[in-house]
Amino acid sequence: MPNDRPTLAVHDTEIRVRYPECDPMGVAHHATYPIWFEIGRTEMLRARGGNYRDLEAEGVLLAVVRLEVRYRRPARYDDLLTLRTELRLAGPVKIEHTYRLSRDGELLAEASTTLACLDREGRARALPQSLELG
Repeated sequence: MPNDRPTLAVHDTEIRVRYPECDPMGVAHHATYPIWFEIGRTEMLRARGGNYRDLEAEGVLLAVVRLEVRYRRPARYDDLLTLRTELRLAGPVKIEHTYRLSRDGELLAEASTTLACLDREGRARALPQSLELG
């Protein structure tokens, strides 16, 4: 998914395709990919010294409001995948990421998400300073 925004941060996460994520033919189900993207975002935040638990305790909720995925090749049971998560925008009330999922350098899927920063009542709120990068 092309994105003309500059990359603000990059994080790579290894993911092993687990048996319950697959159909009877051993192919990872398409609904599993957004879960893997969530792992990528979570691990990127953790690598920067933060975590979702603390944000939520402060009343900061991040909701996916847009998800686009392009599936190119299947991931299969027990494959070791590399998920590259790139932060493209952080502020003032939204965060945008792009993702590239690969196996041994072969692109399997690419995606993008937009997350809205919300308060506990579901209203848009400003990103906390700890998440502002761009």
